[in-house]
Amino acid sequence: MAKPISGKKLLCALRGESMACPPFWLMRQAGRYLPEYREARRKAGDFLTLCYTPEFAVEVTLQPLRRYGMDAAILFSDILVIPDGLGQKVEFRAGEGPVLEPVRRPRDLNGLALGRLGRHLSPVYEAVSMLSQTIPEQTALIGFAGAPWTVATYMVEGRGGTGFKIALDWAGRQGGGFEHLIDLLVEATEQHLLAQIDAGAEVVQLFDTWAGLLDERGFQRWVIEPTARITAVVKARHADVPVIGFPRGCGARYIDYVKETGVDGIGLDSDVSPDWARDELQPLCTVQGNLDNQVLVAGGEALDRQARRILAALSGGPFIFNLGHGVVPETPPENVARLAALIRQWPA
Repeated sequence: MAKPISGKKLLCALRGESMACPPFWLMRQAGRYLPEYREARRKAGDFLTLCYTPEFAVEVTLQPLRRYGMDAAILFSDILVIPDGLGQKVEFRAGEGPVLEPVRRPRDLNGLALGRLGRHLSPVYEAVSMLSQTIPEQTALIGFAGAPWTVATYMVEGRGGTGFKIALDWAGRQGGGFEHLIDLLVEATEQHLLAQIDAGAEVVQLFDTWAGLLDERGFQRWVIEPTARITAVVKARHADVPVIGFPRGCGARYIDYVKETGVDGIGLDSDVSPDWARDELQPLCTVQGNLDNQVLVAGGEALDRQARRILAALSGGPFIFNLGHGVVPETPPENVARLAALIRQWPA
């Protein structure tokens, strides 16, 4: 029996419907800017425990919904649960962020095992299942993963904030074995997304935060091609589940990404002109974005102006309001409330 068509606003937008008042959610909408998140994080003791304890993950996912009533809940997790699940040592250290035991040569891949991923990440899928039963009826549930290129940069470098020179060098060498790492991550990402969908996720998003580091050839090989493979596998199993891609910082290559990957929606970073997105991308798929997260920090009239500019440009077509990157910890919660109210009142 065919699954009934959902009337949830986010899913309608991803089917190509236009709405005068578009759906909205925010990347990193659950996080350190909320005092209730900080309390849950304190109780959990460390970040990975927060991700791997279903009760904590569910609670943190629901916190922004209670405050702001977003049209989507995105599972609270992290893109680095995949390398952790494969067997790479991953830690989140206070003041440093993620620290990984680097993978830099083909033989380093021998310690990584796809077969352990499902067992290790079973608490994540339990959290998805719990959320599917507890989120508000009209709220869509988003699962996610880091895209292979971005996850590989952390696996190779061992941490963020490095400029990713080692990863870029390995990716650029002919016959250097980097493709084997990407192939492993493609399979792992497919498995991870499908498990989230089987547990109740209605949409999945691929975060390719460092896509903009690559030149044209690298972007094709390490961003577009892996994303197309993953999207095809998801669609073969779940044709009705939308896929959103977020290749941050790729400029005009957003067009090629949309045309060649098969995604249903495209997340835009804050450097993308809403007018350009309306003219070049919205005829191809649903667009999502792209308020500057620092404008959200500033709040006030600047926030209102930028939000209205984006809404005016994009709400005439299939559109999901979001940020151009995630909510940052210094964001005042009242500014998020102001933004939510402005979106709900649009186009008044």
